Amino acid sequence: MNESPPIRVLSVDDHPLLREGIAAIINSQPDMVLVAQAADGAEALQSFKDHRPDITLMDLRLPDISGIDVLISIRAEYPAARVIMLTTFEGDVEIQRALEAGARGYVLKSMPPKELVEVIRQVHAGKKRIAPEVAAQLAEHLSDDALTAREIDVLRHVAGGNRNRDIAERLFISEETVKVHLKHVMEKLGASDRTQAVAIGVRRGIIQL
Repeated sequence: MNESPPIRVLSVDDHPLLREGIAAIINSQPDMVLVAQAADGAEALQSFKDHRPDITLMDLRLPDISGIDVLISIRAEYPAARVIMLTTFEGDVEIQRALEAGARGYVLKSMPPKELVEVIRQVHAGKKRIAPEVAAQLAEHLSDDALTAREIDVLRHVAGGNRNRDIAERLFISEETVKVHLKHVMEKLGASDRTQAVAIGVRRGIIQL
């Protein structure tokens, strides 16, 4: 029987401990080999170009640019790249962005190692894999009205501790308009006040603090 070459994996994570763990898991598999590791987005892009891995495990939160932006950059140059997002966090807006950007898998760092290697094999075989918890989070908000870019701006300023008057000045709109935007934000997010709106926005990955 003709043995197929091992699946070549690039691991991108800014936590040394996690990178070590992933390296140990990958290298203990008979059908996989870790070709490179990267600790930030810039290094990830370079490593991808140098090694052209079959599968890239990409942390969502990197110190320089977000894992999703790295994914977008890689796929702009290498459309066939297979990237699995690996995260501790499952905000539905970020999941949506990652999938729209072409991620082939979206899994949580809390998953058992044997499941992770299974996902790598499946994505390598051309399938898509999303962790059940992630899929549930996505489904929960599927029918929600998305916030407009301006509403997200207003929410970001609220999160920064600005009052309506300050927000109006910064965005060159009237205070009345700020109130209308805020009303829509709270309706769409199902929030009862500003603080709750910010908390929901952060949890769902709409804004980052």
